[in-house]
Amino acid sequence: MEFLYEYGLFVAKAVTLVIAFIVVVSTIVGLASKQKHGKGQLEIVSISEQLKDITNYAKQVLLDKNALKKLAKEQKKEAKAKNKAKITEQGEESEKSRLYVIDFKGSMDANEVEHLREEITAILCVANKEDEVLVRLESGGGVVHGYGLAASQLQRIKEKGLKLTIAVDKVAASGGYMMACVADKLLASQFAYIGSIGVLAQLPNFNKLLKKNDIEFEQHTAGEFKRTLTVFGENNDEGRAKFKEEIEEIHVLFKDFVQSQRPDMDIDKVATGEYWPGIKAKSLGLIDDITTSDDYILSHYPAREIFSVKYAVKKNVAEKLGMSAANVVERVFMKSMSKARHWF
Repeated sequence: MEFLYEYGLFVAKAVTLVIAFIVVVSTIVGLASKQKHGKGQLEIVSISEQLKDITNYAKQVLLDKNALKKLAKEQKKEAKAKNKAKITEQGEESEKSRLYVIDFKGSMDANEVEHLREEITAILCVANKEDEVLVRLESGGGVVHGYGLAASQLQRIKEKGLKLTIAVDKVAASGGYMMACVADKLLASQFAYIGSIGVLAQLPNFNKLLKKNDIEFEQHTAGEFKRTLTVFGENNDEGRAKFKEEIEEIHVLFKDFVQSQRPDMDIDKVATGEYWPGIKAKSLGLIDDITTSDDYILSHYPAREIFSVKYAVKKNVAEKLGMSAANVVERVFMKSMSKARHWF
């Protein structure tokens, strides 16, 4: 009887959780249907100020009283000197050149390019020719047209006469390298994955399974090669050959693009689809220097004003509730299931 009681109690809890989940989801869907998606906005943060705060905090912790007093006097002198230097002989304010930092972490469909274009446009509206753009890039590649557009966005920076530096701390492969090679200066950490200059296309075919179950599939096209390979129809050698030809054409375009950006590199040696760690990639001419994005930023501080530029889309209330509610329900459900294992 005690077992049946505990079992019934578990079933009641499980049903209650399911009902609660349905109610929460229904509420969220209702809210989402009434609200517009969050609008994007540009966020510009001073990395220079962040580094300054870190430095001052470290000094306050590590230095003794006498050293702190001496430091305070030196900082006052520096502040006075800076105020005098602000006004030039022409009566205009003199400014340091700027280093603008963009983060791009690409997915398979390269949808992040929509944010990238906003960030680049904002920079081009305010940057001077003495300024520089650093892109911290991380991507294993994805769709051809998406990464082709992303590379074109980066080319806009160079066309405006700004120096473009790209730093790869983890990976820039395939479409990611298509973007990276646009840089005037390409940096990578010693164990970052670099390369994969190749093209991949794959799809399953369920034609035999359909035939086995007496299911017919029809596909009608106008144009001999409107569809070369199909998922459900029966493929033939002619279609496979055409599909292979199309992939080879894209590979040639990929190689030509990389060669145009890095003319001194032996493209036939590296365009095999292979990738290499940064230290090997440097010897092959795929990158220029071994370093991290952090070290590169520090090398420009405090000589330059450094800013992070990010285009962010704020989530609306329904989206925020959806994420939090889903997390809560998942935690409660998993907790109940863990108890259930002990019962059975």
